[in-house]
Amino acid sequence: MNRPLASFFLKTWSLCGFLILGGCASGPIPTLTVYETPQSFVRLETDPSLGQETGHSHPVDISTERMAAALRGIIVQEPLTRLPLYDDLSIPRRHPAFSESEIEFWAPLFRLALSKATPDELVTFYQSQPLSGMKREVTSGGLFLDGEELHVVLSNYRSQTLSSGDTSSADTMDDRLTPLRSLAPQKGKLSFEPSEFQRPADPISVASLFHWDRRELIIHVNRLPLTPTASKPTPVR
Repeated sequence: MNRPLASFFLKTWSLCGFLILGGCASGPIPTLTVYETPQSFVRLETDPSLGQETGHSHPVDISTERMAAALRGIIVQEPLTRLPLYDDLSIPRRHPAFSESEIEFWAPLFRLALSKATPDELVTFYQSQPLSGMKREVTSGGLFLDGEELHVVLSNYRSQTLSSGDTSSADTMDDRLTPLRSLAPQKGKLSFEPSEFQRPADPISVASLFHWDRRELIIHVNRLPLTPTASKPTPVR
Protein backbone atom coordinates (compact mmCIF):
# COMPACT_ATOMS: atom_id res chain seq x y z
CA MET A 1 0.00 0.00 0.00
CA ASN A 2 1.52 3.36 -1.02
CA ARG A 3 1.72 6.22 1.46
CA PRO A 4 -0.90 8.57 -0.12
CA LEU A 5 -3.45 5.75 -0.09
CA ALA A 6 -2.50 4.80 3.48
CA SER A 7 -2.96 8.43 4.55
CA PHE A 8 -6.41 8.46 2.96
CA PHE A 9 -7.42 5.32 4.87
CA LEU A 10 -6.04 6.79 8.10
CA LYS A 11 -8.20 9.90 7.81
CA THR A 12 -11.25 7.85 6.83
CA TRP A 13 -10.71 5.49 9.76
CA SER A 14 -10.46 8.40 12.20
CA LEU A 15 -13.76 9.84 10.99
CA CYS A 16 -15.59 6.52 11.36
CA GLY A 17 -15.48 6.60 15.15
CA PHE A 18 -17.15 9.98 15.26
CA LEU A 19 -19.73 9.47 12.52
CA ILE A 20 -20.96 5.93 13.09
CA LEU A 21 -21.34 4.62 16.61
CA GLY A 22 -20.08 1.06 16.67
CA GLY A 23 -19.79 0.95 12.89
CA CYS A 24 -16.00 1.10 12.88
CA ALA A 25 -13.77 -0.62 15.40
CA SER A 26 -10.78 1.49 16.41
CA GLY A 27 -7.47 -0.23 15.95
CA PRO A 28 -4.22 -0.18 14.02
CA ILE A 29 -4.33 -0.22 10.22
CA PRO A 30 -1.36 -1.96 8.53
CA THR A 31 0.32 0.46 6.13
CA LEU A 32 3.58 -1.25 5.17
CA THR A 33 4.98 -4.78 5.54
CA VAL A 34 8.72 -4.81 6.16
CA TYR A 35 9.06 -8.58 6.58
CA GLU A 36 6.54 -11.42 6.53
CA THR A 37 6.38 -15.22 6.65
CA PRO A 38 3.51 -17.47 7.82
CA GLN A 39 5.15 -17.53 11.28
CA SER A 40 6.41 -13.97 11.76
CA PHE A 41 6.24 -10.40 10.51
CA VAL A 42 7.37 -6.81 11.07
CA ARG A 43 4.90 -4.16 9.91
CA LEU A 44 4.09 -0.48 10.16
CA GLU A 45 0.59 0.32 11.43
CA THR A 46 -1.29 3.47 12.31
CA ASP A 47 -1.21 4.22 16.03
CA PRO A 48 -4.81 4.55 17.31
CA SER A 49 -3.64 5.89 20.68
CA LEU A 50 -2.27 9.15 19.25
CA GLY A 51 -5.59 11.00 18.91
CA GLN A 52 -4.85 14.70 18.44
CA GLU A 53 -1.26 14.40 19.68
CA THR A 54 1.67 15.53 17.53
CA GLY A 55 2.91 12.05 16.68
CA HIS A 56 6.04 10.01 17.16
CA SER A 57 9.62 10.96 16.26
CA HIS A 58 9.64 9.04 12.98
CA PRO A 59 11.32 8.37 10.65
CA VAL A 60 14.47 7.81 12.68
CA ASP A 61 17.82 6.15 12.07
CA ILE A 62 18.81 3.91 14.98
CA SER A 63 21.78 1.66 14.25
CA THR A 64 21.34 -2.09 14.33
CA GLU A 65 23.92 -2.26 17.13
CA ARG A 66 21.97 0.18 19.29
CA MET A 67 18.69 -1.60 18.60
CA ALA A 68 20.36 -4.87 19.57
CA ALA A 69 21.54 -3.28 22.83
CA ALA A 70 17.97 -2.20 23.59
CA LEU A 71 16.58 -5.69 23.00
CA ARG A 72 19.44 -7.28 24.93
CA GLY A 73 18.61 -5.28 28.05
CA ILE A 74 14.94 -6.34 28.28
CA ILE A 75 14.50 -8.67 31.25
CA VAL A 76 11.54 -10.87 32.21
CA GLN A 77 11.01 -11.80 35.85
CA GLU A 78 8.73 -14.80 36.12
CA PRO A 79 6.19 -15.09 38.97
CA LEU A 80 7.44 -16.39 42.32
CA THR A 81 5.05 -19.34 42.09
CA ARG A 82 5.42 -21.54 39.02
CA LEU A 83 3.71 -24.82 38.26
CA PRO A 84 5.74 -27.74 36.83
CA LEU A 85 2.92 -28.82 34.50
CA TYR A 86 2.44 -25.36 32.99
CA ASP A 87 5.75 -23.53 33.33
CA ASP A 88 9.24 -24.33 32.09
CA LEU A 89 11.16 -24.58 35.35
CA SER A 90 14.45 -24.95 33.46
CA ILE A 91 14.32 -21.22 32.69
CA PRO A 92 15.62 -18.97 35.51
CA ARG A 93 13.02 -16.75 37.13
CA ARG A 94 14.88 -13.68 35.87
CA HIS A 95 16.13 -13.96 32.30
CA PRO A 96 16.58 -11.97 29.06
CA ALA A 97 13.41 -11.67 27.01
CA PHE A 98 15.26 -12.33 23.75
CA SER A 99 18.01 -14.80 22.95
CA GLU A 100 21.05 -13.69 20.94
CA SER A 101 19.68 -15.42 17.82
CA GLU A 102 16.35 -13.60 18.24
CA ILE A 103 18.16 -10.27 18.72
CA GLU A 104 20.15 -10.92 15.56
CA PHE A 105 16.88 -11.57 13.71
CA TRP A 106 14.77 -8.69 15.07
CA ALA A 107 17.26 -5.82 15.45
CA PRO A 108 17.91 -5.08 11.73
CA LEU A 109 14.20 -5.42 10.92
CA PHE A 110 13.21 -2.98 13.68
CA ARG A 111 15.89 -0.54 12.55
CA LEU A 112 14.62 -0.69 8.96
CA ALA A 113 10.98 -0.29 10.03
CA LEU A 114 11.68 2.77 12.21
CA SER A 115 13.58 4.37 9.33
CA LYS A 116 10.46 4.06 7.16
CA ALA A 117 7.81 4.96 9.78
CA THR A 118 5.88 8.24 9.75
CA PRO A 119 4.86 10.16 12.91
CA ASP A 120 1.40 8.51 12.74
CA GLU A 121 2.78 4.97 12.68
CA LEU A 122 4.35 2.46 15.00
CA VAL A 123 6.23 -0.77 14.34
CA THR A 124 4.45 -4.04 15.15
CA PHE A 125 6.01 -7.49 15.29
CA TYR A 126 4.79 -11.04 15.62
CA GLN A 127 6.24 -14.53 15.89
CA SER A 128 4.50 -17.87 16.32
CA GLN A 129 6.32 -21.05 17.34
CA PRO A 130 4.76 -24.53 17.29
CA LEU A 131 4.74 -26.51 20.54
CA SER A 132 3.96 -30.15 21.14
CA GLY A 133 0.46 -31.35 20.39
CA MET A 134 -2.04 -28.74 19.24
CA LYS A 135 -0.45 -25.69 20.84
CA ARG A 136 1.81 -22.90 19.75
CA GLU A 137 3.26 -19.85 21.49
CA VAL A 138 3.09 -16.26 20.32
CA THR A 139 5.41 -13.34 21.01
CA SER A 140 4.21 -9.99 19.67
CA GLY A 141 4.08 -6.28 20.36
CA GLY A 142 5.20 -2.94 19.02
CA LEU A 143 7.71 -0.13 19.34
CA PHE A 144 8.03 3.57 18.57
CA LEU A 145 10.29 6.50 19.35
CA ASP A 146 9.23 9.66 21.19
CA GLY A 147 12.06 12.14 21.32
CA GLU A 148 15.07 10.07 22.32
CA GLU A 149 13.03 7.47 24.19
CA LEU A 150 12.33 4.09 22.64
CA HIS A 151 9.01 2.58 23.75
CA VAL A 152 8.89 -1.22 23.55
CA VAL A 153 5.51 -2.87 24.08
CA LEU A 154 5.57 -6.61 24.71
CA SER A 155 1.90 -7.52 24.38
CA ASN A 156 2.55 -11.27 24.27
CA TYR A 157 5.58 -13.13 25.55
CA ARG A 158 5.40 -16.81 24.64
CA SER A 159 1.63 -16.75 25.07
CA GLN A 160 0.23 -20.20 24.44
CA THR A 161 -2.71 -20.69 22.13
CA LEU A 162 -4.36 -23.58 20.33
CA SER A 163 -3.68 -24.25 16.68
CA SER A 164 -4.76 -26.62 13.96
CA GLY A 165 -2.44 -29.11 12.34
CA ASP A 166 -1.43 -26.64 9.64
CA THR A 167 0.24 -23.70 11.40
CA SER A 168 0.76 -21.88 8.11
CA SER A 169 -2.92 -21.34 7.40
CA ALA A 170 -6.02 -19.90 9.02
CA ASP A 171 -5.23 -20.85 12.63
CA THR A 172 -2.75 -17.97 12.93
CA MET A 173 -5.01 -15.41 11.29
CA ASP A 174 -6.75 -13.78 14.25
CA ASP A 175 -3.71 -13.11 16.40
CA ARG A 176 -1.69 -12.04 13.34
CA LEU A 177 -4.21 -9.24 12.86
CA THR A 178 -3.89 -8.02 16.45
CA PRO A 179 -0.21 -8.10 17.52
CA LEU A 180 -0.85 -5.42 20.16
CA ARG A 181 -3.61 -7.41 21.90
CA SER A 182 -2.68 -9.79 24.71
CA LEU A 183 -3.97 -13.28 24.04
CA ALA A 184 -3.94 -14.09 27.75
CA PRO A 185 -3.01 -12.37 31.03
CA GLN A 186 0.74 -11.82 30.88
CA LYS A 187 2.70 -13.41 33.69
CA GLY A 188 5.77 -11.85 35.23
CA LYS A 189 7.23 -8.35 35.05
CA LEU A 190 9.40 -6.51 32.56
CA SER A 191 12.46 -4.49 33.46
CA PHE A 192 15.56 -3.16 31.78
CA GLU A 193 19.23 -3.53 32.66
CA PRO A 194 21.24 -1.45 33.25
CA SER A 195 18.31 0.15 35.09
CA GLU A 196 19.65 3.71 34.71
CA PHE A 197 18.68 3.58 31.03
CA GLN A 198 14.99 2.86 31.77
CA ARG A 199 12.46 5.63 32.39
CA PRO A 200 9.47 4.76 34.59
CA ALA A 201 6.18 4.63 32.71
CA ASP A 202 3.69 7.44 33.25
CA PRO A 203 1.10 6.92 36.00
CA ILE A 204 -2.14 5.26 34.92
CA SER A 205 -4.70 7.87 33.89
CA VAL A 206 -8.27 7.77 32.66
CA ALA A 207 -7.03 8.32 29.11
CA SER A 208 -4.65 5.38 29.34
CA LEU A 209 -7.57 3.04 30.01
CA PHE A 210 -8.50 3.42 26.35
CA HIS A 211 -5.03 2.47 25.13
CA TRP A 212 -3.77 -1.08 24.70
CA ASP A 213 -3.56 -3.29 27.74
CA ARG A 214 0.18 -3.14 27.31
CA ARG A 215 3.39 -4.02 29.08
CA GLU A 216 5.72 -1.22 28.11
CA LEU A 217 9.36 -0.31 28.65
CA ILE A 218 10.70 3.19 27.96
CA ILE A 219 14.41 3.09 27.14
CA HIS A 220 16.94 5.93 26.74
CA VAL A 221 18.17 4.25 23.59
CA ASN A 222 20.74 6.81 22.45
CA ARG A 223 22.62 6.58 25.75
CA LEU A 224 22.91 2.80 25.79
CA PRO A 225 26.36 1.20 25.91
CA LEU A 226 26.92 -0.97 22.87
CA THR A 227 28.46 -3.88 24.77
CA PRO A 228 26.71 -7.18 25.57
CA THR A 229 27.14 -6.61 29.33
CA ALA A 230 23.66 -5.09 29.49
CA SER A 231 22.11 -8.51 28.87
CA LYS A 232 23.22 -10.12 32.15
CA PRO A 233 20.30 -9.96 34.60
CA THR A 234 20.78 -9.81 38.35
CA PRO A 235 20.31 -13.37 39.66
CA VAL A 236 17.10 -14.05 41.58
CA ARG A 237 16.79 -17.27 43.53
